[in-house]
Amino acid sequence: MNPIVIDYQVEDIPEDWLYPSEKRLQRWLDTVLSVLKNDEALEVTVRLVDDQEITELNQEYRNKEKPTNVLAFPCDWDLPEEPRLLGDIVIAVNVVNNEAKAQKKTMEQHWAHIVIHGFLHLLGYDHIQDDDAEKMEQTERNILAELGFPDPYRVDCDTQ
Repeated sequence: MNPIVIDYQVEDIPEDWLYPSEKRLQRWLDTVLSVLKNDEALEVTVRLVDDQEITELNQEYRNKEKPTNVLAFPCDWDLPEEPRLLGDIVIAVNVVNNEAKAQKKTMEQHWAHIVIHGFLHLLGYDHIQDDDAEKMEQTERNILAELGFPDPYRVDCDTQ
């Protein structure tokens, strides 16, 4: 299996904010490809941003004037080079960290879920239709279980 190439961008994020290392991202995304049995050579950009930047992107691309946890921007270029450029995952650090606390999840567990969720969008998964949402959520459960994390959609489990 080819490891995924990650362009990891962390700019203008306060030093005291918590976010995963590139090594963790690599492990999580490699696990996605392993579970999906995808051995394609791929490249992705993961950009960590503040609330202002994610709000601006959410307004511009989704017409929603509020921050969100993750946005995925698939690459629509069909370039002949390898690795194939999948696109960008933009994650709001503060939003994800606050969600983890509110949902009583560990930071690592919630970060893994959000990164995997964004990556699956780049791979063509979606959750607009109920059937598609069920497929995407089950895929997330399978990948997270492979990483040793509990079901992110169970609200009655103790995740601490």
